[in-house]
Amino acid sequence: MGNLLGSWRFKEPSTVEECDSTWGSDSESDEPAAEDDSGISETVSPADSDRAAGDPGDTSPQLTDSPASVPKMKRSFYAARDLYKYRHSYPNFRKSRQPNEYRNLRFYLNKIPLVPDGIYIEEILTKWRGDYDKLEHNHTYIQWLFPLREQGLNFYAHELTQDEIKEFQSTREAKRRFLAAYSLMLDFYGLKLLDKSGNVARASNWQERFQHLNESQHNYLRITRILKSLGELGYEAFKAPLVHLFLEESLCHNTLPNMQHSVLEYYVYTIRLPATRRRLLRYARQHYRPAHAFLWGPPPKRRGGAGTGGSAGAGSSGIRAPAPTPEQQRREEESTTFTSASSGIFVSSHDAMVCQDLAGGGLKGCAGLGSNMAGLDGALMMVGARGERNEYNEMVPL
Repeated sequence: MGNLLGSWRFKEPSTVEECDSTWGSDSESDEPAAEDDSGISETVSPADSDRAAGDPGDTSPQLTDSPASVPKMKRSFYAARDLYKYRHSYPNFRKSRQPNEYRNLRFYLNKIPLVPDGIYIEEILTKWRGDYDKLEHNHTYIQWLFPLREQGLNFYAHELTQDEIKEFQSTREAKRRFLAAYSLMLDFYGLKLLDKSGNVARASNWQERFQHLNESQHNYLRITRILKSLGELGYEAFKAPLVHLFLEESLCHNTLPNMQHSVLEYYVYTIRLPATRRRLLRYARQHYRPAHAFLWGPPPKRRGGAGTGGSAGAGSSGIRAPAPTPEQQRREEESTTFTSASSGIFVSSHDAMVCQDLAGGGLKGCAGLGSNMAGLDGALMMVGARGERNEYNEMVPL
């Protein structure tokens, strides 16, 4: 029996639908859309709630409802698979034979510097706050500040292990510095941490920083990493307030329009509890324009008995859109898809940013990854497949 269990491998999902269990135990009739804020109110500040209700004087430009003006989008299988593995504690990963040196914990205890820069955590926390140029252009610190059980672009950074996670969560000094690091990055993005429950709000310099964040999209990858790390190190409850704020800013106030897809495709799905994901997605669906293009709602079969198969012009919300003409479809696909001429690989804007960072970061062992992004599948598989996994099995419904 031991040999059978030892050789058993988890069957990985092969479609977006298999990766996403958000609506698997839910029905629209069970939880009406009117209740979509009920689970968020406990983790959103009163100031944020006022903004969510809408500002009569808000003259921000809004997206139109014209189907012809909306890019034709698809759910990213890469994103769905990556976050499925994260939420399920990285199934099928074999434990490393290397000794566990607790390098992430020792870094947070100020005993060792980050590599390769040789900088200690206390220097970062005390001297880098407000130095936005350094935070923007240095690309080696983020893997040390927010460690994961998967390999990042800094190959000198070490992946977390189950034992290190448990030790980290029981070390007060490490947790104090981790929250200080989170506050440091929030300030970089124009936000502030309000309390020990994880509530966040705009900082005084939010306009300047939001403008930068909207134009500096490689930071969206950093935010995905930050959200994952919060969950690994015991701050799962901090995710929903941050994700809710980004939904509000990108969908309601149009202050971060370029972030809209990343919030819905990545940030929401870092959250482990399906009920919390459903509440966030219901909130998003209320404000998403055009409504027929919303892809992250329950499957059509759960809304009026539609079949399991999709149809042209129908999103996951189950609301049909007028079918585009062949010429409209061609123009939309050309305007929203990044293509590698030599490899025939199509990726979303967020996934293309991953690839660009991999190419710029000198990803080892990824032969052929150049300006034309050939070999993308191997690169993305490599990033998503490495790490200390399948050990930290939390009793959380997924």
